[in-house]
Amino acid sequence: MTIDLEALYTDLHQHPELSFQETRTAGIAAGHLRDLGLDVHEGIGVTGVVGILRNGDGPVVWVRADMDALPVGEETGLAYASTATGIDPAGNTVPVMHACGHDMHVTAMIGAVEKLVAERDEWAGTLVVLIQPAEEYGAGSRAMLDGGLLDIAPTPDIVLGQHVTPLPAGTIGVRPGTQMAASDGLTVTLHGRGGHGSRPHSTIDPIVMAAATVMRLQTVASREVDPRDVAVVTVGSIHAGLKNNIIPAEAKLELSLRYPNDEMRDRVLASVERIVRAEAAASGAEREPEIRTDHTLPPTINDAEATARVTSALQRALGEAAVIDPGMFTGSEDVSWFARDTGAPLVFWFWGGVDPVKFAASAAAGTLDKDIPTNHSPFFAPEIHPTIEVGVTALSSAAREFLA
Repeated sequence: MTIDLEALYTDLHQHPELSFQETRTAGIAAGHLRDLGLDVHEGIGVTGVVGILRNGDGPVVWVRADMDALPVGEETGLAYASTATGIDPAGNTVPVMHACGHDMHVTAMIGAVEKLVAERDEWAGTLVVLIQPAEEYGAGSRAMLDGGLLDIAPTPDIVLGQHVTPLPAGTIGVRPGTQMAASDGLTVTLHGRGGHGSRPHSTIDPIVMAAATVMRLQTVASREVDPRDVAVVTVGSIHAGLKNNIIPAEAKLELSLRYPNDEMRDRVLASVERIVRAEAAASGAEREPEIRTDHTLPPTINDAEATARVTSALQRALGEAAVIDPGMFTGSEDVSWFARDTGAPLVFWFWGGVDPVKFAASAAAGTLDKDIPTNHSPFFAPEIHPTIEVGVTALSSAAREFLA
């Protein structure tokens, strides 16, 4: 019986789960893979699922989809919009939404596996399906690898993955080399001296220190990086104080840093540390600031030879005009750990989920940023069709390119 992929997608969209909490999603994916005849392992890297289809001698192809959602309140107005809530790591109740399209990733993966199973007389080798948790934490692939993935699955000859994005539906974006940036997440704690809001002269105000630090950090990308290069320094959160008449003792900043290579990473990290420590000293801080690295993700680098093969396969399946070079994305991914740990080449691509007519009109008006919601937006929702079908075709065609 053919799997109803639209029903699967809308169900997953209505029932999103936060990182490392994806028990329902994992169970659904595992059930479909088991029904399709795969050897299924659950609980790999907390909630990860591995499905293995051995189909004679030949190459080993790993295909990966991530499944976690985000603490975002959905505002799409869709009939199948999420009203779910979850508990975040701090114990807070938060809204939950598939604001990055991971529900589409799982749906396309199940459809691609169904297609490959139906065509198994036409290829040989071993297909390894990875349904990965916690990509939004940048931790799920590492958790699966550290949780025994290589004890279960044979070493890959190629690792493949895809991500839905605000390109026109029917479009594939892929390029050799750096496809997505490396990133670091930092927590900076600035130490001041607290006191009464009416006596600021008796304190060392960490809020003013934080404000100066935030402004100075903007000069890293604008004044210390060659305009022809790429670097991003974003302060995503500031936490300080509990009451208007109390100057707190500390302030915390959370930073997201992005760069295309290790050389730029070293330069940006050094600049950030220099500025943080200098602003603390300029404020008269009596204690050095603390800079903690919360996560590090390597750049997502597509192997040139393998990317050429995938590009040709996608052009044959979808038409030459459908495949474009989208440029480097400054977002980051943890998929490359699968390739790095195994020494296999990686090919990771994007596929569009936006109504092409709407996209073309917005592009002509110069209002893409305003009109087309991006990943992580509360309004992000791919067009169901043909996004599902293109995702299925792209992933299965790329896998068939390497299966003998």
